Amino acid sequence: MRARILKVRRWNVTSRVGFVVGLGLLFLVPGMLFATMVEWGSSTSHDEAALGLGALATLAAGALLVTFTRLDEEMPPASVFAAVAWTWIGSSVAGALPFWFSGELGSFDNALFESVSGYTATGSTVLHPIEEAGRGVLMWRQVIQWYGGMGMVVLAVTVLPFLGVGGLSLITAEAPGPTSDRLAPRVSSTARRLWALYVGFTVAVAVALLATGLSLYDAVAHAFTTASTGGFSPYDSSIGHFDSQAVEAVIIVGMLVCGASFTLHWRAVSGNPRAYGHSSEFRVYLVVILAAAALTALLNWGHDVTDLAAGIRNGVFNATTLGTSTGFSNASGANPGGDFAAWTPGAQALLLPLMVMGGMSGSTAGGLKVLRAQVMAKYMRVGLLRIKHPRVVARVKLGTMALSAPVLQRVAGLVALYAFTAFVGTMVLSMLGQDLVTSSSGAISAMSNMGPALGEAGPTSNFLVFTRPARAVLMALMLIGRLEFFAVFLVVVAAYERTRRVARVKLRR
Repeated sequence: MRARILKVRRWNVTSRVGFVVGLGLLFLVPGMLFATMVEWGSSTSHDEAALGLGALATLAAGALLVTFTRLDEEMPPASVFAAVAWTWIGSSVAGALPFWFSGELGSFDNALFESVSGYTATGSTVLHPIEEAGRGVLMWRQVIQWYGGMGMVVLAVTVLPFLGVGGLSLITAEAPGPTSDRLAPRVSSTARRLWALYVGFTVAVAVALLATGLSLYDAVAHAFTTASTGGFSPYDSSIGHFDSQAVEAVIIVGMLVCGASFTLHWRAVSGNPRAYGHSSEFRVYLVVILAAAALTALLNWGHDVTDLAAGIRNGVFNATTLGTSTGFSNASGANPGGDFAAWTPGAQALLLPLMVMGGMSGSTAGGLKVLRAQVMAKYMRVGLLRIKHPRVVARVKLGTMALSAPVLQRVAGLVALYAFTAFVGTMVLSMLGQDLVTSSSGAISAMSNMGPALGEAGPTSNFLVFTRPARAVLMALMLIGRLEFFAVFLVVVAAYERTRRVARVKLRR
């Protein structure tokens, strides 16, 4: 009897997860069809069949899952985290199909790496040379980052309310949107408003890029990955391909906007533009990026690496692209100073904190987030103050709000998990053949969904410098970083505990 109950519970969990994964797969199909039309209309590589077959396979898998699974009124925490994790994994596998069918990336593991890097809005690539691929396949790379920027699960919850089930727990488990601060009472309204902002920013960047003289294809392609702070480009030299300060200016503004909190943006467009000034996280976000830009420009200029004007240009662009976890590069033959992997050691050292921190909470950016860095800095300050004055009464505050002990513990726990995972990832990558600089920066870049790293994996290189086993490790780190650590680790723990329960039941028979 007990074994029968356990079997029913396992089916319920599988059914809930399968339904959400199926919805996520169905949402990919329009993007694949769009890429197919781009390939058909503007490319000579003739990869229409590969993209169409990928869309057909994804449609079939999604339809089967939605048809033969169901979603209960309430999802327990274990099911929520499992749905989030498996939706990303399933979408990554489906996203790899067009790459694999086209043959542009050779093996399936390379296609999967490109897809995972896209959906997690990381931007690390194993496609080389990029320009030789068909335009449809390259547009699909851009589209998957656009999907991943806002989050497949957030897209799915716009449908769940119409099916009579709730979705708030999915948004709070994984979303570059508000967590404790909802935009609307109903989760469907929150999701729609998030997507309205996201689409609006994408269109605005595309129009601005068209105004600089870019073609429609280039403007749309780079608008997708600017809004998602993903960093993929259909060119090997990324933004450096255009060697245009006007294009770089548009991209910088786009990255800064989308690396900031969407909650603040919604308040601003709803009639409260002062919300930006009232946010301490927003102020720190801008100050850190501007300070890093100024210091790197001065350090490089002081070592005669570049002239001051070029140093300012490259400092601002690279501090922004790393501070928002986007990962674009503006290095080119005419602007070699854009390659930050060739900067002075002091300038490179300033970039590492940006890679770890990332953008604001509630944005499309990756990293630990500025808010958590603020909390930890204040936490350490209070700790030191208590050591000096044991009887002092001091609280960690953000603005006028004092943070509770559980909140501080969760933030400290996540930071500790990040540091531990970065250490383990660095050690594993080093044992798999990479030097220490490339290994450590590669692990941090993957977990922060950054894209380029230092050493051999700099902005003018690609991740083919890592061995196949090392790239498998990097894929895992990308997913862990994008899903905020706790979701992935809780899924692993839940699966372990479920396996133990099943084993115990079998032993008692």
